Amino acid sequence: MTSWLTQKALPVWSSAGIDASTGACFESLDLKSGAAASDTVRARVPPRQIYAFLEGANLGWDGAAADIAVSLWAWYERTFREDLEHYGNVTGPSGELADGTFDLYNQAFALFALAQIARFIPERADLAHEEAERLLTYIEAHFQHPRDGFFDTPEKSAPLKSNPHMHLFEACLAWEETSENSVWQDLADEIAELALVAFIDPVSGGLREFFDLDWSPMPDASGRIMEPGHQFEWAWLLVRWGTARQDADALIAARRLYDIGRTFGVDDTRGAVFMALSDDFTVLDPIARLWGQTEWLKAAIALAKVSSGPERTAYLDDIPDAAEAMLAFFKDVPAGLWHDKLKPDGTFADEPAPASSFYHIVCAISELQAFTKEL
Repeated sequence: MTSWLTQKALPVWSSAGIDASTGACFESLDLKSGAAASDTVRARVPPRQIYAFLEGANLGWDGAAADIAVSLWAWYERTFREDLEHYGNVTGPSGELADGTFDLYNQAFALFALAQIARFIPERADLAHEEAERLLTYIEAHFQHPRDGFFDTPEKSAPLKSNPHMHLFEACLAWEETSENSVWQDLADEIAELALVAFIDPVSGGLREFFDLDWSPMPDASGRIMEPGHQFEWAWLLVRWGTARQDADALIAARRLYDIGRTFGVDDTRGAVFMALSDDFTVLDPIARLWGQTEWLKAAIALAKVSSGPERTAYLDDIPDAAEAMLAFFKDVPAGLWHDKLKPDGTFADEPAPASSFYHIVCAISELQAFTKEL
């Protein structure tokens, strides 16, 4: 998979996926022409692409990763911040900021990209540290929840969401690797504890998506939603955090999250992770998206690392299954691109390859390569 990444995917997305005249990235690429398929860009995409290029270089790609990342960040900052203290939501067709509303999800990815810049581009590290600390101070000053965690939007209304906190958690763990400022460790601890006591159901051990203002599950049907891909993604993060903190409860929770995702969230017919379960573990949405497969792979690797005996063997046995599920989305498309949605009938949706998937793909390949070297 690493050779596919460095020889096929990164060359495609660093050329066809970047507007050389502005430094911007594109939202998606057409599977037939390989050209940009959208004239708008969501705020989550540029930070994810910055990670993909920089981590891709770390994995052996010889492209101009640092130059692309610097140019892309410069475009992202002047486009999505304008006169704001935070980063907005989406550009319009002419490249202008069409929606500047605060969304915690987008700020989490800005922080994540800044951590990658600080890690991989030494001459930009000081600026990245400064901007990350400024943004976090703003978030904490204006969106802190009275209990723990944060409000997602300026309305500070329900539903609150676990997903933006998951990516903020990921950004904090990335910053821990490159910053001596204890604020990142403290916030990671806060989010981990919130996950363990509120996001994860104390009876089933499954992780919910939507919450009322007191962090209880939303009283309507949305409060029952559990996404298998997020069971895996939180498992991966909690293994990282629990190992670093020597927190046995986090590892227990991660194993249960993985068990739920593996037992109830993988369609045996397609061999793929599908989108959504209800809290009784019945299927709500049978569509299988590429990102869910990458998170299954990452979680299986993480738990194999911290397990022994038959339990470790079970995770090891799942790794090739998860890898195969992921690789299926790369077949019958131009080299370096991918399908995004696998339908219940086993066919793929006819739609462009979304750039937002690249971050998931690169992270999974990075985890697999590192684990393979350890064996």
